[in-house]
Amino acid sequence: MQSVATKPPEVPLIKPRLGSIDAYRGLVMFLMMAEVLELRKVAGAISGSQFWSFLAHHQSHVEWAGCSLHDLIQPSFSFLVGVAVPFSIASRLAQGQTRFRMLAHAAFRAVVLVLLGVFLRSMYKKETYWTFEDTLSQIGLGYVPLFLLGFTKQRWQWVALVVILVGYWAAFALYPVPPADFNYQAVGVPANWQYHYSGLAEHWNKNSNLAWAFDTRFLNLFPREKAFTHNSGGYATLSFIPTLGTMILGLIAGGWLKMEGSPWKKVGWFVLAGAALLGAGLAAHEYGLCPCVKRIWTPSWTVYSGGWCFLLLAGFYAVIDAGGLAAWSFPLRVIGANSIAAYLLAHGPNGFIVRSCHIHFGDACFDIFGKAYEPLVAGTTVLVIEWLVLWWLYRQKIHIRI
Repeated sequence: MQSVATKPPEVPLIKPRLGSIDAYRGLVMFLMMAEVLELRKVAGAISGSQFWSFLAHHQSHVEWAGCSLHDLIQPSFSFLVGVAVPFSIASRLAQGQTRFRMLAHAAFRAVVLVLLGVFLRSMYKKETYWTFEDTLSQIGLGYVPLFLLGFTKQRWQWVALVVILVGYWAAFALYPVPPADFNYQAVGVPANWQYHYSGLAEHWNKNSNLAWAFDTRFLNLFPREKAFTHNSGGYATLSFIPTLGTMILGLIAGGWLKMEGSPWKKVGWFVLAGAALLGAGLAAHEYGLCPCVKRIWTPSWTVYSGGWCFLLLAGFYAVIDAGGLAAWSFPLRVIGANSIAAYLLAHGPNGFIVRSCHIHFGDACFDIFGKAYEPLVAGTTVLVIEWLVLWWLYRQKIHIRI
């Protein structure tokens, strides 16, 4: 008998790792790690310097509405989680994993991210501090639905994005505004605060909105040293819902990256999407439809910050992957290839390193350029040490993953 050749099952094509994703992620984590430079202290010590004031502004979160470079860290990190999902799914399918196994891993990862965020927020507390506004917790709370959307066509991802943002906007808009005699001081907001909005935008005022009301009930279900009344920064658990919208934008971008086609055409898509999202977010804010506030992750913030994420990805992809100029980005790629380790370093040993330097090299070890620059020198020392740790992990091919 003549044997009949059977066609092997199709295996999803795994493309080479994109340097642009690692470099963009590396920039995001570097900005987080660079908080140790304490540029606000330097700017305060050098009064009247516009240069240091500018840098200090962009290393700080804005008070409420608006955006600084520092405010783009969390959206970018969340966006890049979405970008990675299509590649992760393709890799796991190529390994022969079932969808059930992949979903179980996604659920496990989500739980670990949520709990890791709680752990980091509990550092230096007397007991476990149950709060869920940390970047990792917010990503974890939305990760399973994000992963499920990774198996759908992009039109359904767009539909999900619109439903999430419109639904979240409507929930805030329908929640009643506080009475005229509401005690804002009791929830950490000055009565004469400049960001007290009126009209439709009043529904998003600090610590008097739907997300704040939810947390005053939800967070008090957990054991606490004292009853939760407000978050001093206005951050809220429910922000994970519009944060999921940011991750879906990343999922869509990742799908575009994974598709066949001209790299420069993809750059064009990213630029057009970024410009459209920026314009839509700004318009929603300026016309009073929805204020653009990162701290409570308003729908307009999802759209506006998503526009910046698309533009930043376009820049990195154009230079590194489409243009082939990758060597300059090596320091960033070292950080981006081990983002969880970088995140833990940013929240961990900074004080220990500084104290150790004082012990071994004397109290004047960071005073070589004068007292005004001491925080900058100390922070740079910490950054160099932490980068060398990440470089060693990179050389050893050790990647901390969840």
